[in-house]
Amino acid sequence: MSMPYSTSGTAPVNYDRGAADVGPRIDKIETFCTPLIGFVRVTAEGGTTGWGQVSTYNSDLTCEILHRQVAPWTLGRGMDALEAVIAEIPLREHKFPGTYLRRAMAGLDTAVWDWRGKVAGKPVAELLGGTAGPIRAYASSMRRDITPEAEAARMTALRDTYGFDAFKVRVGAECGQDRDEWPGRTEEIIPTIRKALGPDVSLLVDGNSCYSPARAITVGRMLEDNGYEHFEEPCPYWEIEQTAEVTRTLRMDVAGGEQDWDMQHWKRMIAMRAVDIIQPDVLYLGGMGLSMQVAQMGAQANLPCTPHCANLSLVTLFTMHLLRAIPNAGRYLEFSIEDDYYYPWQRDLFVQDPYTISDGKAHVTEAPGWGVDVRPDWLAKSAYKCSTRD
Repeated sequence: MSMPYSTSGTAPVNYDRGAADVGPRIDKIETFCTPLIGFVRVTAEGGTTGWGQVSTYNSDLTCEILHRQVAPWTLGRGMDALEAVIAEIPLREHKFPGTYLRRAMAGLDTAVWDWRGKVAGKPVAELLGGTAGPIRAYASSMRRDITPEAEAARMTALRDTYGFDAFKVRVGAECGQDRDEWPGRTEEIIPTIRKALGPDVSLLVDGNSCYSPARAITVGRMLEDNGYEHFEEPCPYWEIEQTAEVTRTLRMDVAGGEQDWDMQHWKRMIAMRAVDIIQPDVLYLGGMGLSMQVAQMGAQANLPCTPHCANLSLVTLFTMHLLRAIPNAGRYLEFSIEDDYYYPWQRDLFVQDPYTISDGKAHVTEAPGWGVDVRPDWLAKSAYKCSTRD
């Protein structure tokens, strides 16, 4: 018996698994993971495959959720039924809402999009309605354990070497309850970076949920006085009314949304204009399809979309394709500048490096799918698990 179910903005879901599916069905879902990163390979009947990724951090837990709470509703379904499956899983797993389920769903979603691109002979960006091509990038620092002078020096070197003309640094302390990483660091780094890089570059900061509204507004005034244009997550991200107060008060753009996975929360945040710039994370949110939905919601509200992608796993590549496809793409792509010191696990993940910055821009190629493969030697050292079709 088939019971259709529909929600606003999603296709009907058929609970008679696979009854309405056409095209190749999903035979196998494999994961290759460490605690920090997990890749997903989806295989369709006939042996064609696609690569995706669950969200970084505790990826071993997320991969287990993928096998136990995503794969059972996926295996045997058609590759064309991805959108219906993604809409169905939260209903089937309604007692387990939350970020881990979405992070696992993202592994399925992104792997199927790679498969679709390979079969069609087109990059994912084109399947989403966009084109391959360049994207302006900003050099994104993750560090607070660095002096303002040292941060300015490495940003200057990046400008001179790779042509970056936009940069983001950290202020306050992560979830710091108005505390700084050390006393006076914020007041020092804001003018130091501007002085070092000059008046013509774009400057951004990330507060990582540090501030009360009053302190955020004080810091925001300093940022405005120094010509910064983007203040990310100034207040605890779960307190959107606090962020909205800062947004209403400051002239500069306030950005947020990277942590948010619940579509109802997104609707509320956009409706109340809690931020000036929306920042969905493809892997925190549940994949490309849901990210496209959030971007479209933002477009309808005339809000630009500058997604969060803070490391050089596949999430930045997914985001590059997304930005080439949405009508309200923000001014730049987040591009991590952290190396082996901060993110050693980023090294040697891919057969071909998808991340080359030239003249301050990244580039989406015309290669089918994501245009990338995971290194076999990395896969051989990872923890492996496989779910197969009955």
